[in-house]
Amino acid sequence: VQLQASGGGTVQAGGSLRLSCATSGRTLSTYAVGWFRQAPGKDREFVAAIRWSGDSTYRDSMKGRFTISRDNTKNTVFLQMNNLKPEDTAVYYCGADRVITSAWGTWGFWGQGTLVTVSS
Repeated sequence: VQLQASGGGTVQAGGSLRLSCATSGRTLSTYAVGWFRQAPGKDREFVAAIRWSGDSTYRDSMKGRFTISRDNTKNTVFLQMNNLKPEDTAVYYCGADRVITSAWGTWGFWGQGTLVTVSS
């Protein structure tokens, strides 16, 4: 599975961004896609993930501000981020695997990251 993340940028606190993760490869319908983020000096942390069926799961602190969705016709997963805060500043990565876990080391496929910077 190949993944390509895009959509990062610089936004003021309170603003919004939508990240995209374009996927390709075989048997995509058997893979979930997840978003993780890594702030400077911190470990990579789980943000949200979605199955082919559309079932999704979120890190508790992201619920209500972040929404994950997917367009299976375009093999693309989106992460809509609203009311962004400076602490959301991080490199955001999308990953794929058959099983959703919050541990990034268990995910088998990764795209390159996209940088999100939220200024105060």
